[in-house]
Amino acid sequence: MTGDVMEESWRQNLDGRFGERLGVPRGPDWWTALPPERCPGWTADGVLTSLPLPNLASCTRAEVRAYFDNGWTLTELLFSALLGEEAFYRPPYHHLRHPMVFYYCHPPALYVNKLRVAGLIAEPLNPYFERIFETGIDEMRWDDMSKNAMRWPAFDEAQDYRKAVYALVCRVIDEHPGLADGHPPITQQDPLWALFMGFEHERIHLETSSVLIHELPLRLVRRPAGWAPLHPSATRPSAFPPVAGRDYPEMELLPVGAASLRLGKPADWPSYGWDNEYGSRRVDTQPFHAGRCLVTNGQFWEFVAAGGYREQGWWSDTGWAWRTYRNLKWPTFWVPDGPAGSHQFRLRTLFEVIDMPWDWPAEVNWHEASAYCVWLSARDGVPCRLPSEAEHNALRDPVGAVADDPVMAADGATLLRERGLNLNLGCGSSTPVTSGRPTAQGFHDVFGNVWQWLGDQFNPLPGAQVHPYYDDFSSPCYDGEHQMILGGSWVSTGDEASVWSRFHFRPHFFQHAGFRIVQAAHDGGAVTLDETGARGKVYESAEVTNEYLLLHYGSAEEQMPWASGPRDACQFPQRSARWLIDGARELGVTTERALDVGCAVGGASFELARTYGEVLGVDLSRAFIDAATALQRDGALDYDCRDEGDLGHPLRAHVDPAIDRSRVSFRQADACSLPAELMDYDAILLANLLCRLPSPKSLLGRLGGPCGLVRVGGVVAILSPYTWMEQFTPRGAWLGGYLDGERPVRSGDALKSLLTADGFELRRETELPLVIREHARKYQYIVTHAMLWQRVR
Repeated sequence: MTGDVMEESWRQNLDGRFGERLGVPRGPDWWTALPPERCPGWTADGVLTSLPLPNLASCTRAEVRAYFDNGWTLTELLFSALLGEEAFYRPPYHHLRHPMVFYYCHPPALYVNKLRVAGLIAEPLNPYFERIFETGIDEMRWDDMSKNAMRWPAFDEAQDYRKAVYALVCRVIDEHPGLADGHPPITQQDPLWALFMGFEHERIHLETSSVLIHELPLRLVRRPAGWAPLHPSATRPSAFPPVAGRDYPEMELLPVGAASLRLGKPADWPSYGWDNEYGSRRVDTQPFHAGRCLVTNGQFWEFVAAGGYREQGWWSDTGWAWRTYRNLKWPTFWVPDGPAGSHQFRLRTLFEVIDMPWDWPAEVNWHEASAYCVWLSARDGVPCRLPSEAEHNALRDPVGAVADDPVMAADGATLLRERGLNLNLGCGSSTPVTSGRPTAQGFHDVFGNVWQWLGDQFNPLPGAQVHPYYDDFSSPCYDGEHQMILGGSWVSTGDEASVWSRFHFRPHFFQHAGFRIVQAAHDGGAVTLDETGARGKVYESAEVTNEYLLLHYGSAEEQMPWASGPRDACQFPQRSARWLIDGARELGVTTERALDVGCAVGGASFELARTYGEVLGVDLSRAFIDAATALQRDGALDYDCRDEGDLGHPLRAHVDPAIDRSRVSFRQADACSLPAELMDYDAILLANLLCRLPSPKSLLGRLGGPCGLVRVGGVVAILSPYTWMEQFTPRGAWLGGYLDGERPVRSGDALKSLLTADGFELRRETELPLVIREHARKYQYIVTHAMLWQRVR
């Protein structure tokens, strides 16, 4: 989709549907619950701050209601900064996330969906809203521009939905017996866990929304009354050029001795936690030196002024590709304030542009932080890098009792005033890196101010298990494509601001994040996921891509050169597509649009195009999508067929010239988080996919219902050998292949139960074999269970 088409697609929402609801200042009809001045957390200074994280062993019903009200109104206070329809419907400049109207309704939709999963409510409130606002976007790449083409509901409808959800959640809080006086501790097994999940999910998106507002044009936002103010240092005039030791602290590294640490939140800790926080890992850190403070704007300016954004040698290949695509010459939130090349800047905060505070932490993404470390290593002649998770934990003060988790002890204003901690919305911006109280070892901002990028890729702790209420929260991101962040920021509240918090983002994303320097000759034990341990990287190698090109385009003789072998099991993608087509014809289903989910290198997608007028293939693997796109463009692609060891022979993949390739397109996407605009297809193909997903139910749940992938009357073909492996799917998310007590649970039976309940009827069922050549003398023979389902309601 071109930029011009995208511009037009989102503008379809700008048609004056708001009426007077978005006048400035906001009137009483803006608030769907308590206005800020009546909300718990309102301070004597006229600011709404965040309340402490509830203690699940002792919280009263009134405390739970206050915490809910506090988070709900904080969200609406933040959104009251948006001016007019455009602010709600314009996607961010990078087009990688939904517009703000999505985030206005996403937390309420999750409340409803998770309360239903836990059995706390029986029925949906608005099935259409609870589908389109259910799943956000985890952008695969910075150049994926194929989003934001859908028509979103009017603001009045969105606001009415928030009112209805607020009333619903209040009823659960006010009436549930599990919150009565003297209740036992609320644990992960308690249905009320879903209620607290909703609280913390909303607080995650309070911060996410603040980041997206940070990226909107200033003309679309204004500072709302009652939002925490900027730190007083924001009013200082900015010196230029900045001088180390005067305008910002000089880099100072402190020694940290070897330590033995245990990572992971205790299972009985009395606060809500996300699945990735649990489990346990013992680590022994080697001695290292770490920055006493976070890297400041002034220190990062030295990198910018030295041409750091012009020198490819400081950047990783991916980081340089991102930098050149965005054509960046300095950090995103720096605003040029002088002639070209003068390196004079001001700073864009959430709602204003201010004189550059050189002693505030530099807010950058992981690529920028890593490039700075490489540059600093070369400049100073000593190895510098980002800390590991273990090293970050080695900087902290010990945690033994609940009181040692500050966010459980005090609200944000109190934490800033009495403990020098800039988190939990005690302040409305970053603060100077030396203004907070240091740890016992002398390190500033180990918690708060800004998140801190680490050298680790996001990974599970041993023993961690997915939670059945939200089995796709963390596991899709154990893919080697997400970098860890720790410590929280000034706008992190609730569990995000806890000492146990473990979060992550793709390395090109921004999240009020900065970094600290570590100096050491070792890697700190940073956890990285290799090609066998990262779901997203398993299918990215040239060797695997070649294997799949043979599977999808090789002749039967090329795939199985042995006459005694099962040649009838070759060309599986084409046979799968034809099996779907045959079933659709028997049922008289129209053949306008088809979707191939997990399309790999596209063999089945092209086969579907013999019959369907429009075919979209989606896959998680960038290497697969690149190969399929090349075949769509050129009709052929050379590849290597492995024979023995490093030996092989060249082959060429061909798309049958009789197929109209213009009917087919390809897109990188996660099957567990498909874009909301994909809906109403005549046919869906899911071939050899389910048992490679971290959350099969996330995809299955998208097939039917409002905005379902399959239109009523359409069909979906599901083929799977049910090869469940924890490398791909956490055991708690398996559809079958395990014992429930003494009862065996089988995947086919589970699929029949799930799809029947979701309005589908089984029309065809068979077994389809396939063979995969590994090399000339080794083959995999697999039998898939094939089912064709038709949506009947």
